Amino acid sequence: MSNQPAERTLQSELLGREVHFNYSETWLAYSMLGLRVVIAWVFLQAGLEKLLTGGISDPLAWSSAGFLQNAIADANPLQGLFLFFAEYGAIVDPLVIFGQILIGLALLFGAFFRFAAMMGGLQMLFFWTAAWQGGLMAGFPVENGYFIDSSFVYLLLLFGLGAWGAGRILGVDRYLEETQVVKQNPWLRYFLG
Repeated sequence: MSNQPAERTLQSELLGREVHFNYSETWLAYSMLGLRVVIAWVFLQAGLEKLLTGGISDPLAWSSAGFLQNAIADANPLQGLFLFFAEYGAIVDPLVIFGQILIGLALLFGAFFRFAAMMGGLQMLFFWTAAWQGGLMAGFPVENGYFIDSSFVYLLLLFGLGAWGAGRILGVDRYLEETQVVKQNPWLRYFLG
């Protein structure tokens, strides 16, 4: 038995070109678990901070209205959408707060991982588009550059972790996929992993 990490070759097609490279299964597993825990913490911390803004006596004191009404640039082509959301704070605020907490917990424990990653990615997509300082003709500038900000990075990270099925690594999804319910309904695997 070798002490070397197990190595595999990934072979695929990307943009019409054949791609192949070697990777270490051991280091891939450690890196996916580490990234999963870090991104889970990002969501969990953000949700808990919002929940505790008003203290235990007022858990829903946090409001998105100020941001939605004042922080979206006039040149942002989606400004009208965010102004629309501002009118429905009673719905939007709990969705953001409890969505972030539930996404964080699901990512942390590897439960319904792909669904949680998709929901987290959707939230990051909204945050990213809210940061646009202008539209296509301006190059979609964001506060610290063009096109890319931390929300976009989180979006891609969630996509990658979901694609690799990171919830199966020391996660609940590994066990859920072995249940009769999932075996009899294989479409459920799209939400797990």
